[in-house]
Amino acid sequence: MTKTPLLGKTLDELKSIATGLGMPSFTGKQIAEWIYQKRVSSIDDMSNISLKNRALLNEQHEVGRTLPVESQVSVDGTVKYLFKTAKNQFIESVFIPEEDRATLCVSSQVGCKMNCLFCMTGKQGFGAQLTVQEILNQYYSIPESGQLTNIVFMGMGEPLDNLDNVLKTLEILTADYALGWSPKRITVSTIGLIPGMKRFLESSNCHLAVSMHSPFEEERLKLMPVQKAYPILKVLEELKNYDFSKQRRVSFEYIMFNGLNDTPRHAREMAKLLKGIDCRVNLIRYHAIPGIDLKTSDENKMIEFRDYLTNNGIMTTIRKSRGEDIFAACGMLSSSKHA
Repeated sequence: MTKTPLLGKTLDELKSIATGLGMPSFTGKQIAEWIYQKRVSSIDDMSNISLKNRALLNEQHEVGRTLPVESQVSVDGTVKYLFKTAKNQFIESVFIPEEDRATLCVSSQVGCKMNCLFCMTGKQGFGAQLTVQEILNQYYSIPESGQLTNIVFMGMGEPLDNLDNVLKTLEILTADYALGWSPKRITVSTIGLIPGMKRFLESSNCHLAVSMHSPFEEERLKLMPVQKAYPILKVLEELKNYDFSKQRRVSFEYIMFNGLNDTPRHAREMAKLLKGIDCRVNLIRYHAIPGIDLKTSDENKMIEFRDYLTNNGIMTTIRKSRGEDIFAACGMLSSSKHA
């Protein structure tokens, strides 16, 4: 019999499981503490729950933690983990250590439907939505779990295309009964699915990162098919309805391709489009993937682009590439070779 994982259940769901088995409601809170705060991997370790009740729980349930099946370490200390899902598919997540922070980049889907030209995950196609348990397991089952200061939903998949499970994951990450993380430590990325973006902004206080990659509509369409359904101008129009001046932040991700989107004309148009939105821009080097004839911009062009936007009141940074040698950098995650 397949057991139901407890990891990924909210406090109310755990209370319901407890009462359904004839236990008092507060046992649900104890289970939540054991799983989320004390990080046990077995029901047998829940020592303040009676042996009889642990046996009852064990009949139908398991904690639901599964260790990665493989890991690769980059020369810069970045670690890429491979996890097997319940449907015998594979996903990748990336641990990025820095001096003042330790970030985990998690996946929300097996593959991706969006098929952006420059992204290896998109070339893999779509496999499945990850469950809340499978998303949280990436956090709980790596050796560096206790060191983490930040989580970014920038791994495989489009998070807002698996919105119910992503929102539930965010609820658990930030809930007092679980990790109690500040939403300021979590960033969710999107290529601009407007209905999902609106729901996310209304349901969560976590940061938002929007993939832009060109301020010109026809150019962006060549890079990102989503532009047809949700044009960047409409995305920006929607974002102007929200206040990003306080706790929550919106940022724009901009991969720089040599001769394609790195000219002064692009910088001017970016500054014009982003006027009136309290935001920041992250410039990202393109990491070459097989079969795609694109090259990254050189350092000087990136610096000029950054300086133009900064001088026009838009905080802009050049993101440091991490894990490129192990295919762990932006746009390089793919588990197709393991399928």
